[in-house]
Amino acid sequence: MLRRLRWLIDLIQRNSSVKRLTDAELQPVRPAMVDPLHEVAIYIHRFHNLDLFHQGWYQIKITMRWEDDSSVGIPARVVQYEAPNLGSDDSYGVWRIDDTDNSFSTQPFKIRYARQDVPLSVLVAFNLSLSNREVPSKCGVIIKFELMYASLLEKESELQASLSTSSVAVHEFRIPSKALMGLHSYCPVLFDAFHAVVVDISIHISLLRSVLYSSRKQVSSSSRKADNIDVRIPEKSKNKVEKEVLLVKTLLTARDILFEETQKLSKAIDRSIDFTDFISELDDTKLFGPLLGADAASTNSDAQRLELAISQNGPEKPSIFLDFRSNGLLQSLSKDVLIHSAYTIGNQIHYLWNTFLNFHRSNKTRIIEYLRDSWANDRKTEWSIWMVHSKVEMPHHFISSRGDEDGGLLGKVSVLRKLIDDPAQTSATRAELHRRSIAQMRVSCSSGIQFDSLFHDNLQLIYDDVLQINSRSIQDLQMFGDPLSVPVVLVERVINAPRRTCSGNSYFGHTDQKAPTNLLTELKTVNKLPGPDQRLNGRELKIVVFVHGFQGHHLDLRLVRNQWLLIDPEVEFLMSEANEDKTSGDFREMGNRLAKEVVSFVKKKMDRASRSRGLRCIKLSFVGHSIGNVIIRTALADSIMEPYLRFLYTYVSVSGPHLGYLYSSNSLFNSGLWLLKKLKSTQCIHQLTFTDDADLENTFFFKLCKQKTLEYFKNIILLSSPQDGYVPYHSARIEVSPASSMDFSKKGKVFLEMLNNCLDQIRSPSVAHRAFIRCDVNFNMSSHGVNLNTFIGRAAHIEFLETDIFAKLIMWAFPELFR
Repeated sequence: MLRRLRWLIDLIQRNSSVKRLTDAELQPVRPAMVDPLHEVAIYIHRFHNLDLFHQGWYQIKITMRWEDDSSVGIPARVVQYEAPNLGSDDSYGVWRIDDTDNSFSTQPFKIRYARQDVPLSVLVAFNLSLSNREVPSKCGVIIKFELMYASLLEKESELQASLSTSSVAVHEFRIPSKALMGLHSYCPVLFDAFHAVVVDISIHISLLRSVLYSSRKQVSSSSRKADNIDVRIPEKSKNKVEKEVLLVKTLLTARDILFEETQKLSKAIDRSIDFTDFISELDDTKLFGPLLGADAASTNSDAQRLELAISQNGPEKPSIFLDFRSNGLLQSLSKDVLIHSAYTIGNQIHYLWNTFLNFHRSNKTRIIEYLRDSWANDRKTEWSIWMVHSKVEMPHHFISSRGDEDGGLLGKVSVLRKLIDDPAQTSATRAELHRRSIAQMRVSCSSGIQFDSLFHDNLQLIYDDVLQINSRSIQDLQMFGDPLSVPVVLVERVINAPRRTCSGNSYFGHTDQKAPTNLLTELKTVNKLPGPDQRLNGRELKIVVFVHGFQGHHLDLRLVRNQWLLIDPEVEFLMSEANEDKTSGDFREMGNRLAKEVVSFVKKKMDRASRSRGLRCIKLSFVGHSIGNVIIRTALADSIMEPYLRFLYTYVSVSGPHLGYLYSSNSLFNSGLWLLKKLKSTQCIHQLTFTDDADLENTFFFKLCKQKTLEYFKNIILLSSPQDGYVPYHSARIEVSPASSMDFSKKGKVFLEMLNNCLDQIRSPSVAHRAFIRCDVNFNMSSHGVNLNTFIGRAAHIEFLETDIFAKLIMWAFPELFR
């Protein structure tokens, strides 16, 4: 291929001395037109089962079509990089192409267990013809991935037929028109909540050319030739070459993008490609310069323009950067010469494209890892449009229960001024305005309308960045199908303040606190570890414990778990089952059961790590939903958890009632709690509502808030929702309640003392740099309709378990907190 390319370029350079053919000589078949096409290469790296509910045979099916009609992409080539590393019982048959719908299907593979990896290592390239379309295309392309399923009991002879008709999940992506000019992107296929898998895929696109040839004919020796092609420029045809000019410009752009992106990839993964010979031939002055002299009438003017362009470009830049696409030189060429130029540039692109594919095959893993990091950075920006960030200072204290009446009154009046409006309603209104602004911006951009002054400047800037990313990258249609269905997350990063003393009138610094025990010393107290050399190179053990809520199931938080696994595939997780069907009793008993379960799990993982390559450190994180958060804090207060407190890393509270139900404004829900206490005598409900003891200062919650259950976490994230009527808004956020600010009784003092005790733990200097973030997740409940669940606030409380979009937004916005 390279030899043929050099031959063609050499002929162009020798334009002035091209041999004149006689009538007896045979003329080569010449290109009559160039038909451009997009080649979309999809590399399927691996299939990773996060949480498929059913064992069975699975297969990935891929189809591709233009967005504006039913024209489809045609599978053009398939390359199996390496044989799948599967046993004879875990695979059946080979990949296949179906001509009826122009689809590609991977080899069927068997899924037996969770977190199972299936390496596929196959690349399929689809061709998308641009015949009868604008060049460059202004239409996008839809890629459809389908998950096909067949039972393990299926007979092998009928397996393929069963898979072909059993699509259980679909994930679609859109490639915008600009990205079709050249793209190298990671593209994870996640399907849906009931088919939690991740298919690691990278997509590579380039504009290529196919050539339609005319019949052989003899050419008069009196005409000028360029590469045996008639290069005469009839006057009447000079204004009829716009289409060919646009084609040449588009091919030049595609060539430059492919060349630059290939060099960028090779540099990023530290694997060089030798383009020395190619660069020496990649010279637009050599390509167009001699051809400008084909017509004597235009020689002088064109030569002057060419000389001017070269002089303006400067001797320090190679002539590859000359902009022949905008200085009018192309318009001087005949249709035949433009077609020949397109053909030659197409050869260059084919050479680059094949060079890249060979390079990709040799470095597939490094390339997909690099592209995945780039994808993550883009998604952080892209998804930030649904997030509103702010910073607030943590108050020194609200009021001490031991304070005098005058100081207490002044404190209450100050708080009262700040709480005239209902915080939950304010948050919901703010989120709804933001959601409408996003929808309006999308309409404005699609209609070409400028943003008006009603929109926030920051939102407009973010949206501009998102539009720029979307115009040149793959768009996930699961995220961008309907912007109104995506929850708006109001992120409040709380800046720490000095910790108060018990009197509330003095503060102390870090020196007053007990210095945290050295981590390695703490590890030795729990379990024997290898020597220092092995610890230095040992494993970082990361464990996340997920705890369900009232009458919940151990898999309730599996969607959050799956998102965490995408952020950090090496994490070990425990879906707590210790309190399943046992959430009606005493919180102290539930906490003790969880503590024993966690200790047993951590010890098992530590022993395994110690026997292999050693253990460097431990990060122990917790995620709780509803009263699962109370169970977590109760477990951390248990004595058997004390040796592990120094390992605490990230705590994610999903709608947790940290301050109980002392001030609950949901009268319907309160009635339900009253019935539970009367009819079933549920102990945990008595504790939540502070009726477990006549003296409020002797209740379970008051004592729990005094214990150091939050102090040792390095990251604390509190998730709340204004639409959640099951958990008081202030209780989930650990902040002052509007009702408590107007309550001058002992009840108000007890509440504020509990609040101060919790915030004091977060202020505690036991951790040098603690991230404390409150996230208001504002769901759009309109799709649920008007029913009892939405009326009493249960729908939003359960929405945390039934959707993972909020977790996707938060985790990709703060990945450092989840690694």
